[in-house]
Amino acid sequence: MDRTATVTKGEPAGGSTPSLAKASGSMAIATLVSRITGFGWKMVMAWLIGINVATDSFTIANTLPNIIFELLLGGVLASIVVPLLVRSQSDDDGGAEYTNRLLTVGLTGLAVGTLLAVAAAPLFTAVYVDDSTGKANPELVTAFAYLLLPEILFYGLFALLSAILQAKHVFGPTAWAPVVNNLVILATLVTYWALPGDISLDPVRMGDPKLLVLGIGTTLGIVVQAVVLLPALRRIGFKFRWTWGIDARLREFGGLALWILGYVAISQVGMVITQRVLTVAASGGVSIYSNAWLLFQLPYGVIGVSLLTAILPRMSKAAADGDTQKLVDDLSTGSRLSAVMLIPISAVLTIIGASLGVALFGAGEAGIEQSQRLGHALAFSAFGLLPYALVMLQLRVFYAMKDARTPTLIMVVMTVVKIPLLYMCGALVRPDQVVIGVLLVNSLTFVVGAVLGQMWLWVRLGNLHSKKIVRVIAVCVLAGAVGGGAAWGLSLLLPEVDSLVTAWVSVVVLGPVACLVAFGVLVALKVPELKPATSRITRLVRRG
Repeated sequence: MDRTATVTKGEPAGGSTPSLAKASGSMAIATLVSRITGFGWKMVMAWLIGINVATDSFTIANTLPNIIFELLLGGVLASIVVPLLVRSQSDDDGGAEYTNRLLTVGLTGLAVGTLLAVAAAPLFTAVYVDDSTGKANPELVTAFAYLLLPEILFYGLFALLSAILQAKHVFGPTAWAPVVNNLVILATLVTYWALPGDISLDPVRMGDPKLLVLGIGTTLGIVVQAVVLLPALRRIGFKFRWTWGIDARLREFGGLALWILGYVAISQVGMVITQRVLTVAASGGVSIYSNAWLLFQLPYGVIGVSLLTAILPRMSKAAADGDTQKLVDDLSTGSRLSAVMLIPISAVLTIIGASLGVALFGAGEAGIEQSQRLGHALAFSAFGLLPYALVMLQLRVFYAMKDARTPTLIMVVMTVVKIPLLYMCGALVRPDQVVIGVLLVNSLTFVVGAVLGQMWLWVRLGNLHSKKIVRVIAVCVLAGAVGGGAAWGLSLLLPEVDSLVTAWVSVVVLGPVACLVAFGVLVALKVPELKPATSRITRLVRRG
């Protein structure tokens, strides 16, 4: 984990600002472990429980705390709190009073919101679940929701404490904390499996031991995830005290927060439609969507999130100093690094997506057919990986400039494009293939958002080095196409994927071939953006 220490006014915990490559590199390792363990408990759940109405119900209920947390504070915390905390470090007390006031307001709002959300659990189920075809189990969704919605408070606590640490350039503890959460959930699933009998579906019993273990154990993981940050906060010298009242900067925060709440609310309209389209189609669609989305986000979570977390304080300082050129340089660097790392991975996922789904989820109760649906959904949506990363990066640039309005307007356009396409999937596509169409629509929407964001930033900031970015993207697409083509040609010589063995053979043979050829083309073409990544990997190998 990152070294932490008591800090003085305006200084990061380490005494100086860490380099972008170093900060994002160490976070990438923690994020990789976090994503692998997070993905691990999803796979274990599919193996032990299957991809069916029970896991669909748990998945929907487990999504509700995230959705409501985002509506209450999550979007705000992830976007503008770090920039505001960075700016407050120029106060005489190093921003201590502002931080305490923000924490007091945030925790109070989250506690009230959590109580209201638990009381409204049946209402949320009615909004997110369409039971008109009898493929869903709303009673089970509501039962899980009662047990999982208290997570909202602890998601908020984790996000607030993470923002305080990140504003001091302390990234390690927040990157490793989700690993602890994932281990708690894995232990919960083992306990669930060890209990005799099956979970009660008709009627749903709130006192069912399996229901209670799965719900309470999952919530306990989020509690532990927040609590493990406390030692790191003590090391940077932060001491919390309740500080009531609203000052001028919190009123400014409120103005920005309203636009971000609008952003989250609009995005959740798209999520509600997505869930309803999935629950009215074939059983297992919600679980497949959730797991495919998790796989889709894995490379972004390791590379993109690490980069964004490290780059946000730098962009915030550049924006606060009025240094537009540095802000544009960071945006351009982030865009090009994302392209170099993510486009070849998109090509790999497109080729081996179907095999990867079977290899990871085909065991146990999940079965080959359901896991193939998952894999095809991943393969058809993989092209959206870079657009998704660019949208997330552009959002941080807007928020660093304290512009929360433009991202909300961009989200309006993305949602307007998305909703009719989702309904078209539900109406025109075969029920068992709807989830593939839904993930394809997701990726198309990110393309729209990335193009709009780039145009809007060009209007605000002027020259964004767009030609340089487009050139790097074009070269990466060429490299990805060559790598994907090589793997596809080789796949003609392999047996059809119809079992775990043939799926793993496909993944182990085709994945490295596509990857090595794609990155080999980038090396041969001497793409300079590849150097920071390869240098980091070389150092890690030598260190190992």
